[in-house]
Parts: sequence; structure tokens; C-alpha cells
Amino acid sequence: MLTIGELASYAGVTVRTVRHYHATGLLPEPVRDSSGYRRYDADSVVELIRIRTLTAAGVPLARVRELLRADAEEFAAALTDLDERLRAKILTLQQHREQIARLEAGDSLALPSEVVEFLDRLRALGVDERVIEVERDGWIPLAAHSPRQIPELIARKRNQLDQAPLADFYLALSRALDLTDDSAELLDAVDTIAAYLTQLADEHGEDYVAGNIDPALAKLLDTLAFDTAPPARRLTELLTERGWSGWTKLERVRPQRD
Repeated sequence: MLTIGELASYAGVTVRTVRHYHATGLLPEPVRDSSGYRRYDADSVVELIRIRTLTAAGVPLARVRELLRADAEEFAAALTDLDERLRAKILTLQQHREQIARLEAGDSLALPSEVVEFLDRLRALGVDERVIEVERDGWIPLAAHSPRQIPELIARKRNQLDQAPLADFYLALSRALDLTDDSAELLDAVDTIAAYLTQLADEHGEDYVAGNIDPALAKLLDTLAFDTAPPARRLTELLTERGWSGWTKLERVRPQRD
């Protein structure tokens, strides 16, 4: 015969837990001996281990009580159901872990892998991080709004980046962000950008430069860009003078200067 302390030790619980199970009726309380102490047999150990296992698996105490009173067939069916619930919970936890891991991955949390690779290529070229941030913030809503367009658009960007003019375009943007209004360097950088856009339009057409982007979405992306890099707004004004308006959706206009 076992004392309550020995019973608790064998089952891997505390004495307080055993007393709680007695109070809730989960574990029958044995008859006390002549000295007034509870004495437990092997069946009590088995029963307590069953209770501990079920509660550790997350089974509510009320449900544990039902299972303990069930026959063998009902108990086996209940365990199968519990196993399926635990499998679903494990899958959910694994998905949560993957989501947390993606948080550490930065851009890949909200962007397709091909866009992340493109941004990394810009970093490798030495493009200013503010320009990359503007680029990234533009791709995020675009990927959410028009995911089917991403492969075509990013493939075009990659092909263009293989040529010097687009790399020069991003580097010119990088320089322009820190230049004072209408400085010679800024105007030179804008001239480079405008010349590149004109070259693309002459070679591939103006639709190629503008891209197939919804005007309302383009307006949103422009706002994001200007909020992230305020100098970009001045760049669009200077580009308009050189025959190109907009930021996300570039369109050819009549130059406002000679």
C-alpha cells in the first residue's frame, strides 16, 4: 500500500494535484487506515497516470471524467479523436513557427522570392537603401493586388537590369536623393533618368515604359514612394519638365522646357 506522497511520486504529480483530483471526483478517495492516513494500491497509480496523461494532452477535466467512465471501445474512439486534434494543433504550431521564421527573413514575408532576389541585386549594385525601400514598398501592394502580373513584370526588370542603363538609372536615383534642389548634380542625374526612359520608349514603345498597372494602384504606390523618400516628389517635377510624368506609371508628356 502507498501513501499519498508515494502515489504522487510514482505518477509524476504533486500531492496537491492528487488532493485536487479527489476534490473534483476524478480520483476516488481511498478509505483511510486506522491511523487516519490514505492508503493507495496499484490501481490508483494506473488511474492517476491516466488522468495525468489526459490532462497533459489538454483534455478538459470534465472530458477526462467522461473518458474514465467510458468502456474500452468508447475510450479507444475518444483517444483517436484526441490524437487527430493534437495532430491538427501540431500542424498549426508548425505553421506559426514558419511564419515567425519568415519575420526574420525581412522582405520575403510579403514578397515573392523573385522580387526579393531583384532587390538583393540592387543592393549588390550599391543602390541606396532608400531607393530599394521605395522599390520594395511598391512591389508589396502590387503583389497583393495583382499577383499574376508579378512574373512578367519582374522578368522584364531582371532583363533590363542586365543592361547598364537600368543600373545607371537606379544609381542616378540614389545620387539624386541627397542632392539639393536644382543643383547641377541633381539636374544631371535627372537628365540621365529621362534619357534612359526615352531610350526605352523609342526601343520598346511607351506602353512598355508605363507598364500594365491600374491607375488607382499607381497613385497609391506614388504616395508610398513620396512618403518613404520625399525627394522623389521633386524628381517627378523635374522629369515632367523633361517629358516624363508620374513615378510608378511613367507616361510621356510634352516637355515643359527646351
